[in-house]
Amino acid sequence: MTSNLVLGLDVGTQGTKAVLYDLESHSIVAKGTAAYGIIDSNTQGRAEQHPETWRQAVKEATAQALTGINSSRVVGIGVSGQQHGMVVLGDDGQVLRPAKLWCDTESAAEADELSEKFGWKLVPSFTITKLLWLKRHEPEVFDSVRCALLPHDYINSWLTGRRVTECGDASGTGVLDVAARQWDVAAMDAVDPRLRSMFPPLVSSPEEVVGVLLPDVASELGLPTGVVVAPGSGDNAMSALGAGATGDGETVLSLGTSGTIFAKSPIPILDPTGVICPFCDATGAYLPLLCTLNCTRVLEEVREAFGLDHTALTALAEKEPAGCGGVIWLPYMIGERTPCWPHACGALFGLRAGSLRPGLVYRAAIEGATLSLLSGFRRMVRAGLQPSRRLRLVGGGAKNALWRQVVADAFQMEVLLPAEPDSAALGAALQAAAVVVGDSVLSYVTKHQPPLLDVVVQPNPENRQIYEEALLRFEQLGQKLFGN
Repeated sequence: MTSNLVLGLDVGTQGTKAVLYDLESHSIVAKGTAAYGIIDSNTQGRAEQHPETWRQAVKEATAQALTGINSSRVVGIGVSGQQHGMVVLGDDGQVLRPAKLWCDTESAAEADELSEKFGWKLVPSFTITKLLWLKRHEPEVFDSVRCALLPHDYINSWLTGRRVTECGDASGTGVLDVAARQWDVAAMDAVDPRLRSMFPPLVSSPEEVVGVLLPDVASELGLPTGVVVAPGSGDNAMSALGAGATGDGETVLSLGTSGTIFAKSPIPILDPTGVICPFCDATGAYLPLLCTLNCTRVLEEVREAFGLDHTALTALAEKEPAGCGGVIWLPYMIGERTPCWPHACGALFGLRAGSLRPGLVYRAAIEGATLSLLSGFRRMVRAGLQPSRRLRLVGGGAKNALWRQVVADAFQMEVLLPAEPDSAALGAALQAAAVVVGDSVLSYVTKHQPPLLDVVVQPNPENRQIYEEALLRFEQLGQKLFGN
C-alpha cells in the first residue's frame, strides 16, 4: 500500500521551497523550488514583494516536487513564511499594495516613536511599525485596509479561504502579548483602534486545523480536494522543528540572507532593549530570537568585488589566521536590526599595506557576520537563556566548512549539521504530519527527529581568546560609530 505524504512549504525572501514528507518512512521523498527577488526600488530602505509572486512560486515549487508522484497521496500541507511582512487586504480580499518585508527599514521613525509609547525597543522589521508608516505615508491605502496578514497567513488564506494566525508568527507583529499568548489590544489602539479588526484571530493550539484546501486552489496546485492545512508559522519557528531543536536550551543558528539565532525556552525571555525578540515557538513554548540583516549577503559583496567564486575565496580564506590579524569587518551593509542601527553602514578596520587580499577580506566577512550573531547570543544568555552545549547550524552558509569552524571557535560550542538544509520547509511538513496523525507537534518531532549529518565540528580552544578579543573590539567599534 502506498503511504501518505504531506507538503511543507517555505515562502521566503529569495524564493519558495517545497518538500514532500513520507508519513511511513519519515523522510523527504521529493523537493521543489522557485526563485524570485525583491522589487527594484531607488528608495532608501524599501524592500517589497508582490504577494502574487509567492502564490506563483508555491505553484511552481509544488509542481516540481510532485513530478513523477501520485498527487492523491498528499493529505496535508504546512506553510512556513518569512516573518514580519505586511500584507494588507481590502473589502473584497484584494491585495492593496506590495507587501513590506522584514528587511524593509522605511518605518525606522515609526519604530522609534512606538518604542517610546510601548516602553520597549521595536525595530523597523516589526509589522506594527509598517502599519503606522502606511497610515502616515499612504493614508488612502490605510483607510481601505480591512485585514492585515503576515506572509504565511496570506498563503494559508489563499489555500483555505480562512484568515487566522498563530502565536509564533504573530510574535513578530509587535502587538502580541507573548507571555499571555493573546493580542495586545492597548498596543493596537496606540496606533489606531481599527487595528483590532484588521488583525486576524489566533488559532487555539499548534495542532488546530486551519481548513481544507479549496477546490479551485487544489486544481491549480495539482492536488486532491480535502487536503488538511496546518497552522504553519514563521520561518524561524518552523526551522527549529526542521532542525530537531525540541529540547529546552537547544539552539539553532541560521546563516542565510539574514543571520538568525534562536533557542527553545520553557519561559518567555523578555528584553526591553529589543535586542532579543521574545517569540513564541510552534509547540506551545517560547523561542527567544535575534536576527541580523547582514549575513551571507556580506560574502556576496566580496565575491562580486573580486570576481572569484565562493569555493576559491574559501580556499584563500583558509590560509588566513583566525581573527584576521586584527582586521574587523562591521557588516552593516544595509543598516542593521540587531543592534537597531538602521542607518549604519559597513566598515573595515585594521587595514594595513597588503591587507586587501581577497582571502583576508572574505574571512573578515565571515568573522564579522559571526561576531554580530555572537554578540546578540551573549545578550540572550545574560537575559536568562540556558543554552545547551551544542549548536545546530542551518542555512546556506552552513555548507561552508570554514564558516562552520569559525562558528564553533567563536561560540566555543560543538556544531551539529542537520542533514536537510531546507529546515523551515521540513519543519512545516513535520507540523502538518503531526496535525494529520493527531499527535502534538512536540511529541511528533521528538519521536521522529530529523537526521543529522555524521559530522560534529569541535571548537578549537586555542582560538577562544582570539575571538573573545575580536568580539570586544567588534562591539566597541560598532558602538563608537553607530551607537549614538
